[in-house]
Amino acid sequence: MTQQERRPWIVGVSGASGTPFAASVLRGLLAAGESVDLVVSRASRLTLLDETGIAFRDAHWQEDLRSWLARGADGKPDTFRPDIIGVRHWAAGDLAAGPSSGSYPAKGMLIVPASTACVAGVALGLSKDLLQRAASVTLKERRKLVVAVRETPLSGQTLKQMVALDEAGAVVLPASPAFYAGATHIQDLVDFVAGRVLDAAGVPHQLYRRWEGELGGASRS
Repeated sequence: MTQQERRPWIVGVSGASGTPFAASVLRGLLAAGESVDLVVSRASRLTLLDETGIAFRDAHWQEDLRSWLARGADGKPDTFRPDIIGVRHWAAGDLAAGPSSGSYPAKGMLIVPASTACVAGVALGLSKDLLQRAASVTLKERRKLVVAVRETPLSGQTLKQMVALDEAGAVVLPASPAFYAGATHIQDLVDFVAGRVLDAAGVPHQLYRRWEGELGGASRS
């Protein structure tokens, strides 16, 4: 695939707790054969370090990304064998990066997880870093924007900002796992949320068991 033919999904990772959600979404996109442009905010690097022990460094992003995506939600390393050949990384402070412009070809953007600060910044159009700028571009170009909010409880102001995002055309998707899919491990709950994000983006996956209208079906599968 040439650079002219490449149309990636932009994945923004903000500073909310929930880096396993982002890892699962990234693995799902790559498994579906999608290209990915990755933006990891400064705040999210602190969360990633706290939740996984992995320091995400711009100069060594490929090595650090492989370690991150190989890690299971339970913290075990080498649970997965990710192929990151379809990933391009942009530094969060690079406001001259490709995704900062509407003329840059992209399918849309997924923000996973999205902190309330990120929700506010995108809703208000602040564009304080590349993640927020890319989200603003996605909205103005009428491309798909999925915002996986990871916070509880939610203040009235944040709820208003989420409504504003919905009215602007974004899909606001709280990171809320369900249990009808027969989850038996923490990875199952993480993959359910990631699968719903990919559903909203229209990307095929096999991350969770879908509801088929049969009560108790998960327990018998």
